[in-house]
Amino acid sequence: MRIAVVKESSDLEPRVALSSDTAKRFAALGAEVVVASGAGLRSGILDADYAAVAATIVPSNAEAISGSDVILAVRRPEAGELAGVKPGALVIAIADPYGHEAELGAIAATGASLFAMELMPRITRAQVMDVLSSQANLAGYRAVVDAAGEFGRAFPMMMTAAGTVPAARVFVMGAGVAGLQAVATARRLGAVVSATDVRPAAKEQVESLGGKFIAVEDEEFKQAETAGGYAKAMSAEYQAKQAALVASHIAKQDIVITTALIPGRPAPKLVSAAMVASMKPGSVLIDLAVERGGNVEGAVPGEVVTTANGAKIVGYLNVPGRLAATSSQLYAKNLYAFVETLIDKTSKSLAVKWDDELVKATLLTKDGAVVHPSFKPADVAADAPAS
Repeated sequence: MRIAVVKESSDLEPRVALSSDTAKRFAALGAEVVVASGAGLRSGILDADYAAVAATIVPSNAEAISGSDVILAVRRPEAGELAGVKPGALVIAIADPYGHEAELGAIAATGASLFAMELMPRITRAQVMDVLSSQANLAGYRAVVDAAGEFGRAFPMMMTAAGTVPAARVFVMGAGVAGLQAVATARRLGAVVSATDVRPAAKEQVESLGGKFIAVEDEEFKQAETAGGYAKAMSAEYQAKQAALVASHIAKQDIVITTALIPGRPAPKLVSAAMVASMKPGSVLIDLAVERGGNVEGAVPGEVVTTANGAKIVGYLNVPGRLAATSSQLYAKNLYAFVETLIDKTSKSLAVKWDDELVKATLLTKDGAVVHPSFKPADVAADAPAS
């Protein structure tokens, strides 16, 4: 059983799919671990670190991929990068399948079985494999650090002989994993923190971290969550009331961090140009959804935009990658936990249980075809027998 780790081809991706610890663990499972030279360099892992835990270093991705049974990556490799892949080899990565059906078809044609780690179901046994949570947690932390770096003032209140410095006011929009970590981090830095979310359950979570919850808490809001914990669609009347409350609140804030992102859909616009214009000079807005169109009107992917009123809209790409060493460590553990379920520990060989719920949820391509029901070509999906 040969497991390969590739060097990411994108300049925007400093993360790596293997840590020294997981390399050692794979070796203990009986795997031959092969790493493309330089794969971990931007995450602070040298070739020598991998070699020290029995991994073999090869000069290129092509040599790592050739003959390997499992190929680990951070981002989905292009089909051209998989030239010479072993038929039936497992390729496991953050696959970003939405809107990339043609790319999935090209990978299917290589004969590889592609798994999307971000489609891992949110169930108890898969918590340790949840890449969305591990990476979003770091993105929320880094958003606050980036905001502090762009903000021209201190975060905590300071009482000095020269006068009192007021605490920064931070507003977090979206109280999921990233948002809650942003609330916690901003509180640690001494800011006055508030947050909003469409789910009533988020109120208790925000307040438990020392933040103030901002929402129109009428009867409709109290019934705005399904039994499964998902948000219900709100009436136009409620949306108007909530928008007015948020707009008046943003005008008083120093920093706004937006985290709203739904996989496969454009990011919802949460902050209008008028809201940005209402903020004080030197205010900072961090848009964590900029890669999907952004939550903030005027956000530009990969850039920091200074508006006419002196506010800054920060649109950094791949925010988890701005903490490459830590995000790689966590991602590598997510990968190991999943790959371990695909290995027979007695024979020390791959033994994929194709009917396992984890496999079925994440498998995109197999035997030359796109097999995931959400991404099958329309003609294939239409011809499929009813179950």
